[in-house]
Amino acid sequence: MTHPGGPREPSILPPGARAPEFQLPSGPEQRVSLRDLRGRPVVLAFYPADWSPVCTDQMGLYAQVMPEFRKFNAELLGISVDSVWSHLAFTKDRRLNFPLLSDFEPKGSVSRSYGAYEASAGESARALFVIDPTGTIRWSLLSPDGVNPGAEGILSALEELARAPGGDRSR
Repeated sequence: MTHPGGPREPSILPPGARAPEFQLPSGPEQRVSLRDLRGRPVVLAFYPADWSPVCTDQMGLYAQVMPEFRKFNAELLGISVDSVWSHLAFTKDRRLNFPLLSDFEPKGSVSRSYGAYEASAGESARALFVIDPTGTIRWSLLSPDGVNPGAEGILSALEELARAPGGDRSR
């Protein structure tokens, strides 16, 4: 929604949209590409910043429920505009068991492509996407910055995806 003279709120990509391809660093010498994960469900968790209280709680929760995501053969990727070095320290400190990708340079380009960039704050919005094995967004949610969206919506979307015709690719 655009307000005259005011900042524009993010408008994230809806279910049914094609997930924009990307390749982002997950470490100093490693990169993760959405294309490389084709054939399995992918959860993208865009978040504002490493170390902030709500982001710390949100990413910690996802690490705890990772066994549930794995039941659906889903890959979880956290994405923010923080640097690779911040991500590495945050991952180690919080004992995260999934990759954090750095949308650092050009700043927020992947976040922007998903409609999940807060230009006024210079950071990713708190947005979640479940992408099916063919690269189509099946569920998305924009959450207020100060609210941990939890994992129930993600798990429900993964369950629905698994029930869809051709959804369970492990059979």
